[in-house]
Amino acid sequence: MNILIVNTYDIDGGAARAAYRLHRSLFDEGIDSQMLVIGKHSDDFTVLSFAQNFGRIKNRLRNSQFRFFDSIKNYPTKTKTLFSPSFLKYSNIADSINEINPDIVHLHWICNEMIRIEDIAKIQAPIVWSLHDMWAFSGGCHYDEECGRYIDSCGKCKVLGSKIDNDLSKIVFKRKQKTFSKISNMTVVGLSDWISSCAKNSSLFKDNKIVTLPNPIDSNKFKCLDKNYSRDVFSLPADKKLILSSVFGTTSDPRKGFQKLQEAINKVQGNDVELVVFGCSQPEFPSELKFKTHYLGHLYDDTSLQILYSACDVMVVPSLQENLSNTIMESLSCATPVVAFSIGGNRDMIEHKKNGYLANCFDTTDLANGIEWVINNDDYFKLCNNARSKVLAEFECSIVVKKYIQLYEEIVSNNLLTGKPLV
Repeated sequence: MNILIVNTYDIDGGAARAAYRLHRSLFDEGIDSQMLVIGKHSDDFTVLSFAQNFGRIKNRLRNSQFRFFDSIKNYPTKTKTLFSPSFLKYSNIADSINEINPDIVHLHWICNEMIRIEDIAKIQAPIVWSLHDMWAFSGGCHYDEECGRYIDSCGKCKVLGSKIDNDLSKIVFKRKQKTFSKISNMTVVGLSDWISSCAKNSSLFKDNKIVTLPNPIDSNKFKCLDKNYSRDVFSLPADKKLILSSVFGTTSDPRKGFQKLQEAINKVQGNDVELVVFGCSQPEFPSELKFKTHYLGHLYDDTSLQILYSACDVMVVPSLQENLSNTIMESLSCATPVVAFSIGGNRDMIEHKKNGYLANCFDTTDLANGIEWVINNDDYFKLCNNARSKVLAEFECSIVVKKYIQLYEEIVSNNLLTGKPLV
């Protein structure tokens, strides 16, 4: 069985890392898996790069008559949530996919000018599409900021700041509607119960088969290391309770919840607490926080992340909308409990007061309570063991990959039995 994983990048970004982990898990299970990207950052020979000159081509297009669609410049009150119209046509990537001739084409995050919406219908093999965010069933936004208009037909887009029904989101939605109607063999994979529920309620995917399967994680690459050793690696204090977060580098995206985290941290009580931040370096004008903060910058490899998770006492993920966070799964796998709001896919991974804490939605006092509850817990080591056990039971790659293989086999078998046309 030949599987082609398609994602804009291979290891750059959360969706890319998740897609790549699935690809490698399939390959390690003996499946003939390849990954097709337009931005290759690894040296993995099983990853095919469609366009080495992708950046040059994209820049040229951005300066062409297509600039309107790329910049969304007609919507000056647009929010900071990502919006992708996918109008640009500079490649024949669908032809390249068909030349590879896989048994299954598994789409993941395919924005940033990887493929035009209309070209998805040109793919000849059965399609599996993993939802890393809401883009596939929306009029262009990657998260809907809880507007819910994707359930019907978009328009008056909250993300675009639009009051017009026939706006860009409506146009994009209709393009998807027309394109998806031409695809007879597409299975949708929700990475969390929340995103699956959203997809089932959407008018674009309501008639598709939708299954819920999480991203896999290699628990041997993310496991608990000695805390003192781990702190020494990053020159972190051995006598403090360390709170870990990665949202300080994403203050431009309100969905990540930086303001909520800032409020919560300043409500946490304790004289022996310090904050650890990765994903950004110390800014010129640091935010005012009551605790000393260690800025570790960007970490680009799994080994560094494993050491960092092991060094800290609790991970805080204050997102306002979230599908299936890599950082939550990685932290739990390293036996570090997680505190987050009770939203989206967080509920799939965090079991309240068992391996972490699910705070009341957007309640910064409860988020602070959760942090204190974890770091001062009399059964802290039980929390840590429960965190690791959750991952081993439900997200370990050797378990999850078999479920994906079973899904692929069912699709291929059904396609052979029914003889359905592919497009």
